[in-house]
Amino acid sequence: MGASLSRRTEGTNRTEMTPGLGDIPEGCLACVFMNLTPPEICNLARLNRAFRGAASSDSIWVKKLPTNYQDLLNLLPLERYQNMSKKDIFALLSRPVPFDDGYKEVWLDRVTGRVCMAISAKGMAITGIDDRRYWNRVATEESRFHIVAYLLQIWWFEVDGVVKFPLPADVYTLSFRIHLGRFSKRLGRRVSSFEHTHGWDIKPVRFELSTTDGQLASCECYLDDMEQDYENRNHKRGCWIEYKVGEFIVSNSETVTEVRFSMKQIDCTHSKGGLCVDSVFIIPTDLIDCKRRGILK
Repeated sequence: MGASLSRRTEGTNRTEMTPGLGDIPEGCLACVFMNLTPPEICNLARLNRAFRGAASSDSIWVKKLPTNYQDLLNLLPLERYQNMSKKDIFALLSRPVPFDDGYKEVWLDRVTGRVCMAISAKGMAITGIDDRRYWNRVATEESRFHIVAYLLQIWWFEVDGVVKFPLPADVYTLSFRIHLGRFSKRLGRRVSSFEHTHGWDIKPVRFELSTTDGQLASCECYLDDMEQDYENRNHKRGCWIEYKVGEFIVSNSETVTEVRFSMKQIDCTHSKGGLCVDSVFIIPTDLIDCKRRGILK
């Protein structure tokens, strides 16, 4: 359909003065594009020259960028974005932008332009991480950071982290991404081993977050309640699970937001092990809900 419309607009035979899509003023197209998502704008830009021209307008794309997009650009070398159009800046920031030695990433959601963030396990303080009797670093393509922390066995389990960033005003959800058991590839197939997995069904793990303006959230969860998981058909072993810690609100986009978070099980009456810690995600709350319902891809 798009191709036939384009031919009708751009064909060489202009003897018929029938109005076509190419006759729509760019100003009108710009008004329409203001209410569309970036993927929808890019799809319509393929129709004809008029649509391509309107879809490249800085006045449209600056509205799709968050108010603090310059803070994201400041994490990159100047030559990466100098003289770029706003459309190209949006495309650039839709890819992960690393900071803090590459242990943290920030990016824009491609559909909504909302700011998302991830923190690697290497960017967190993990008790005993440098002692190979307790922890190993495991390279993997299943992590966006290509490495996870694998726990063999420990009594005092504690993972802490902090991030400081001028997040745009929004409601955010913070979650830990973890995996029970160790995984690998064998003969081209993914396999999981639970040789070291124990202790997570005895006492719950406590998750916490706090912000500089006094917001607090916490929850407790058994990571390996096999009996209950079987009854609910919710098998946690061998799968990456994102455990929601809580939500926090950013009301001022111009100040730096500091968020502290932790995951701990420090009851030393028993050991625990066989757990992969990948990362922490900070994502706008309703963005998570929309993707869960299939509204956004």
